[in-house]
Amino acid sequence: MKDARPCSIADTLALVGEKYSLLVLREVSLGATRFDQLVRNIGAPRDVLTARLKRLVDAGVLKKVEYSDRPKRYEYRPTEAGLELVPVLWTLMAWGDRHLHADGDRPMVIEHICGHELVPQVVCAECGNEVQHGDLSAHPQAPGWTVTGPAAA
Repeated sequence: MKDARPCSIADTLALVGEKYSLLVLREVSLGATRFDQLVRNIGAPRDVLTARLKRLVDAGVLKKVEYSDRPKRYEYRPTEAGLELVPVLWTLMAWGDRHLHADGDRPMVIEHICGHELVPQVVCAECGNEVQHGDLSAHPQAPGWTVTGPAAA
């Protein structure tokens, strides 16, 4: 069997695709940066959370910052790479609001600085238009791959 398609989505999911990794990013982006806050707000087992935090720090998504010397305690803050993932969370939240909380019983609303509720959109950086699936075409860059799979031998 041939290897799976080379893919930045798969590579990203290998790092942050576990449930607790994305929830750590949610909490840190909301300002809950200390381990005990993360355990409480996420509900993850402490050992699992410790492993996820280490992985996110090692990957440069979060950084550990000492906030107490005696005893030594750290908080977790997003790096630039971590902050770049936050819009992914907003988009996931908007999808969940539309498809899982359509009854209007949404757990949280994000407000933009303008005072209105944030409704995330993906827009083209060049033309500024909202991106629709039908407006896109994929161009595989990995040798031996086409849009539908491996190229015929």
